Amino acid sequence: MTHDESPTARALLLLELIQSSPGITAERLAGRLGVSERAARRYVAILREAGIPVESERGRYGGYRIGRGLRLPPLMFTQAEALGLVMAVLDGHHDNAADPADPVADPVGGALGKILRVLPEAVAGPAAAVRSLSTRHPEPGARTPSPETTAVLVQACTAHRRLRLGYRIRPGDERVMEVDPWAVVVRRGRWYLLCWSHTRNARRVLRVDKVAGVEVLDVPAAPPADLDPAQMLEDHLSAGWRHEVEVVVDAPAEAVAEWIPRSLGRPEPIDATTTRLVGSTDEPDWYVRQLTAIRAPFRIVGSRELREAAEALGRRLLQAGSQSGGSESSGSQSAESESAGSQSGGSCFSDHGGPARQTAGG
Repeated sequence: MTHDESPTARALLLLELIQSSPGITAERLAGRLGVSERAARRYVAILREAGIPVESERGRYGGYRIGRGLRLPPLMFTQAEALGLVMAVLDGHHDNAADPADPVADPVGGALGKILRVLPEAVAGPAAAVRSLSTRHPEPGARTPSPETTAVLVQACTAHRRLRLGYRIRPGDERVMEVDPWAVVVRRGRWYLLCWSHTRNARRVLRVDKVAGVEVLDVPAAPPADLDPAQMLEDHLSAGWRHEVEVVVDAPAEAVAEWIPRSLGRPEPIDATTTRLVGSTDEPDWYVRQLTAIRAPFRIVGSRELREAAEALGRRLLQAGSQSGGSESSGSQSAESESAGSQSGGSCFSDHGGPARQTAGG
């Protein structure tokens, strides 16, 4: 007997049906439960014996509904609902470092933990696996992937099993690849699968929302012993773009790492007080704006396109600062608006275009 076939599970499901559809008839309850009307009425009797006030009305418009006095109804979720709830919380909740036993430090995590503890194992297991992922602040336009697909990927990473994926490179272009899944990482609302592609014989970072189909193979797939999922993703997002970046900063590497996110480049210490920032970009105009977060003198060594973008930005800022009166206010706001627009576009391109472009062809 499976979980869904047990009398207790059916009685609880019947309770959920009555709560969500007041006035539901015995015929409809029987159809939803896959039992006879007589059996459905028996489950109603079980609920009443448990102290749940199930009221019934006869006649053409009669049916069952929950009466007053019911407290703390049991939570019933399907696996898809539980996974969707966990993924929604991960997209909006980022205090994973808090003590889960401290409801004051992490009330959202505490509430989610209570929900998972009362769910049946078949539903709570995949949801708890997805909950273990780390996440950061979401990026505008980020798309949440299918909960079912995400759960299969996470469980395959945990079980160390190879996968056969259908992956959408672009609309109308879907390719099949075999991968060893290593980890699923959430970054700013975007879900990534870190893996080894046997199709391309190389490491790959795939967008989970682009996975169109997944099949678990009975082949072992162990991740590297030194795998750092978050670091691998940041390295991937900072490399492989058209224009190479080299910036020398008159500050220690630790300070540069605080000012510049890892996805923009790798800080390499030259000495105790000087750091070389190495990366790449497809958007020099956007990238040079990110460099303004550096709170120390720096020099752009490469590329030529990045130096030209910095010179253009400097001229615009000098021009905005040299204006006076109403023109000064208008000019400053115009420059500020243009800068904000470019930053938004660049950020979207960096996070959204990189993995899809670099993983084309599997």
